[in-house]
Amino acid sequence: MLGKIRIKSYEKGLLFRYGDFTRLLKPGTHRFWSRLWSFQQARVQIVNTLATEFQHPLLDVLVQHVQMREALTIVELADHERALIWKDGRLAYIVGPGRHAFWNEPYRLEVEVFDINALRFEHEKLEATVSFPGSSKWLKGVDVAEHEDALLIKDGEIIEKLDKGRHVFWANVGHVECKAIDRREQVADVAGQEIMTKDKVTLRVNLLVAYQVVDSVKAVTVVSDYAQALYREAQLTLRAAVGTRTLDALLADKESVGGEVKNVLASRASEFGVVVKSVGLKDIILPGEMKTILNQVIEADKAAQANLIKRREETAAARSQANTAKLLAESPALARMKELELMQEILAGAKVSFVLGNGDIAGQLRRLTKSEEVES
Repeated sequence: MLGKIRIKSYEKGLLFRYGDFTRLLKPGTHRFWSRLWSFQQARVQIVNTLATEFQHPLLDVLVQHVQMREALTIVELADHERALIWKDGRLAYIVGPGRHAFWNEPYRLEVEVFDINALRFEHEKLEATVSFPGSSKWLKGVDVAEHEDALLIKDGEIIEKLDKGRHVFWANVGHVECKAIDRREQVADVAGQEIMTKDKVTLRVNLLVAYQVVDSVKAVTVVSDYAQALYREAQLTLRAAVGTRTLDALLADKESVGGEVKNVLASRASEFGVVVKSVGLKDIILPGEMKTILNQVIEADKAAQANLIKRREETAAARSQANTAKLLAESPALARMKELELMQEILAGAKVSFVLGNGDIAGQLRRLTKSEEVES
């Protein structure tokens, strides 16, 4: 008796006899002697070609058969190779080392093989590839901003400096990392540290340092952390500058301290690719008892200055009066004018008429005043 098996248009049949693969069955109806099936001497395994990728525990055996090799696209990849499988123009698979098989029907397949030793992945459909689900297993992307330098480091060696934009690299190719360096001007706030001045006064000083990275390679290779290195050098330089000055000298000329720190710090920072733009003392914090003493000194100093100014003004006023008296004594006409001015000030706003004769006007005014007092 004959038995039959129906294989749909999107299926294939794998015929096995006595456990060995015999041939590939195409879509349609196939008839077999039922006696073979009853003794399990033959069997047909039906697979769905819509899945595209053909996976089978006997793949290595099956692809040796001519029919299978004609029906499948076989991709053989070495350890240093990766492949993109496109299905009808759309990315369907990213595969690694090994043997991979894909049905040629019902889709149009394209296979692209890449050597990952080149490290960088470049493709006309870069965005579509990177956004493909599961691509992070095979690819690593780096976005570099316009104000950044990015250094690509493989196994401890700098490979290249990356320009702004997106860069994509193959994953699992040694130890690969990317270090981004900000090229914009930055400010380091060196927190207050206790420093002793030359005259044994302990105080705290805060320092602001503006800097910019100009050599990214030096910033990464000369020191492990350029920002931390700059911070440490700023602390040491500030301590040395303050320690050679008395408190009075420090308070009188803070700018000179900033200038000295900048000169020394700039020389050291240039060794690891950093330019120091400016340095300034932000705060000088004194101990509580020192603040009280300093305030008393300032108060006494200001009081002495005020007293000195007052004495100078009194002396100037006395000198001016003496000069005026001398001029009046030497010039009768000037004395007469001064008398008239005095009389004008006394009679300002009063409606009074006087007739005075020749002689001493001031004396006549005094007599006139006395006569008015007697009449009253």
